[in-house]
Amino acid sequence: MSDVKVLSTTAMKTSFDELAPQFERATGHRLDLSFGPSLQLEKRLGEDEAADVAIVSAAGVDDLVARGKLVAASVTAIASSALGVAVPTGAATPDISSADAFKEALLGAKSVAVSKPAGGGKSGVHMAKVFAQLGIADKITAKAKYGSGGVSGLVGLIVERGDAEIGVQQIAELLAVPGVHFVGPLPDELQSVTPFVAAIPATAQNAGGGRQLIDFLTSPEAKRVIKAKGLELE
Repeated sequence: MSDVKVLSTTAMKTSFDELAPQFERATGHRLDLSFGPSLQLEKRLGEDEAADVAIVSAAGVDDLVARGKLVAASVTAIASSALGVAVPTGAATPDISSADAFKEALLGAKSVAVSKPAGGGKSGVHMAKVFAQLGIADKITAKAKYGSGGVSGLVGLIVERGDAEIGVQQIAELLAVPGVHFVGPLPDELQSVTPFVAAIPATAQNAGGGRQLIDFLTSPEAKRVIKAKGLELE
């Protein structure tokens, strides 16, 4: 049994929880999975960290292909992730049906959890822009709780612990924490959808196994699981 080393966006964590055993049984390969925010993974890949498959944002892949870090012919669309809102289980459900309603929900909360705007993930970068757009950046900064990214730094975990009254992150990452109530996606006018793609690094030691994994992730059964975990299919 040979290993397939995977560097993947945390948004795919719950999908791999279900799909990894299926892939391993079907192929005889063992997946060595490492999760993190796309921005951090893209930096690691740019510094030639060893991997057989990378699953990161489409924008990041374009840059890495241009730099010769990823094999252009291997790039394959996997899924996309929108941003959503969660509150602690049992808490009142806020109105997030419009930008104004979402703004009032944020202002009414004593604490707000988001990804770090620098180094914590693309959702943190986007939400910093949203807070500025809504004219509440200073007020949110004063009560923000930041998730560090990765499996242990999910925004949902902050909300689940009761350290924040409302949290915003990619929907698939919010759904990964069972102890929170998923309210719904951000209003369309504030939404950001991140496409994720898979690719094989130029320095892959098991490119064949990597190709098998990418093919598996685009199979009908895998797509069914990925969609059920809160991601949209490409």
